[in-house]
Amino acid sequence: MFTVVLTGGIGSGKSAASEYFADLGASVIDADVISRELVVPNSPALQQIVAVFGAQVLTEDGSLDRAALRDQVFRDPSERTKLEAILHPLIRQRMLQQRAVATGPYVIFVIPLWSAEQTGYPVDRVLLIDVPIDVQIARVQQRDHINAAAINRMLASQSSRAARLAVADDVILNTGTSAELGQAVQRLHAGYVQQAAEA
Repeated sequence: MFTVVLTGGIGSGKSAASEYFADLGASVIDADVISRELVVPNSPALQQIVAVFGAQVLTEDGSLDRAALRDQVFRDPSERTKLEAILHPLIRQRMLQQRAVATGPYVIFVIPLWSAEQTGYPVDRVLLIDVPIDVQIARVQQRDHINAAAINRMLASQSSRAARLAVADDVILNTGTSAELGQAVQRLHAGYVQQAAEA
């Protein structure tokens, strides 16, 4: 199955782009959606997270306190590595399972922190949804209502814009309107359908 990794930094518009691809018929498999499914209350993954990071990452009802965990892991790179060691193998396993039963003309893997070093994923193309850093900051502040210092810590923990551009086969510069993003997705979709048919 022809597979495209859709990636981009925080606030770049990955979710909006992936929705356009889904509307056009692509099989979209989102790592963030799977990550949320894996950490529902009493799940094995959440129990592992609590064992490593402590009960302070839980809310009163036993759900994951995402803000508390995010604050902890973005302050210390070693903490982020521990979290990734728990979640990444589980996410990859579930993404591959969903790909095996996908029915679209091709698969979109939405993986926010994609890098050339990642292994275990079948990849035919890498699509970067790209925006300048100042746009990222403004969008995340508006969306998540968190301060610039916290956003900068998150950005510092992610690969640089230059590194993302270096691994991309296709790039959508998402600084325009929603309609312009949709048009860019439509153009790429036509190409991916053709490439999938030829693969």
